[in-house]
Amino acid sequence: MKTKLLIAAVFCSGLFITVTSSAAEDKKLTVDQIVEKANFTAYYQGSDGKARVKMDIVDSQNRSRQRALTILRWDAPDPKHDKNVPKNKEQFAGQQKFYVFFHKPADVSKMAFLVWKHLDKDDDRWLYLPKLDLVKRIAGSEKRTSFIGSDFFYEDISGRNIAYDTHELVETTKNYYVLKSTPKEPKGVDFSYYKTWIHRKTFMVIKTEYYDRGGKAYRRYEAKGVKQIQGYWTVVKARMTDLRTNRYTQVMYSDIKYDTGIPESIFTERYLRRPPAKYLKD
Repeated sequence: MKTKLLIAAVFCSGLFITVTSSAAEDKKLTVDQIVEKANFTAYYQGSDGKARVKMDIVDSQNRSRQRALTILRWDAPDPKHDKNVPKNKEQFAGQQKFYVFFHKPADVSKMAFLVWKHLDKDDDRWLYLPKLDLVKRIAGSEKRTSFIGSDFFYEDISGRNIAYDTHELVETTKNYYVLKSTPKEPKGVDFSYYKTWIHRKTFMVIKTEYYDRGGKAYRRYEAKGVKQIQGYWTVVKARMTDLRTNRYTQVMYSDIKYDTGIPESIFTERYLRRPPAKYLKD
């Protein structure tokens, strides 16, 4: 007997997704499983990744500043080397390393940002300032501050550790799981809680809203465009909006590649000062 196919379509913030999946895949999941699948889809597709990024920072008067950068990602290959990975986890989502290199404009050209993402402690972050020839360590207290003048935070680049929050499923619609996540250590963050809209078929995060102590949304992430690349569902356009000031930062990804064989060796302080040109080319 042939498997019955379901077609799921969703329209959100100008984004349209059509996905074909089997009825067996739409089984009831626990909150932890939903969170893990969404985290994997957002940050762990492929064994590594590369993308060119165009960033537009738009203020409340619609004045725009552009930046061009490249993001490289490397994943630890073997979960057996990481005791923090649950044995029943369907897919490995452990330690990672990120390298971000700025091409232009001139005021940020050759600036580089490095992240070592951990599961059992705060991530390590370094920022290289070429005009000063200085490598600056980004303290944990700075992770929720502006990333190079944009509306994204340092923490947004590599993702927030899912273990830092308590997650609950507050709504299930035809197309979305809606989760509410509350920080376990509220004094260390700028929000009271955040809500996430996760597409039920692809497990892509379509929207995230952050709420202040008064329960008012003040910051919003939206996926504005997605497509499949090398078989992986991928965000190709996204926006982060400061709802208090009406300014936003929009990013567009191009030249996206997965499983490229990027070596772990370039994700070191040495390569902040000496950019790995081979892996930064288009």
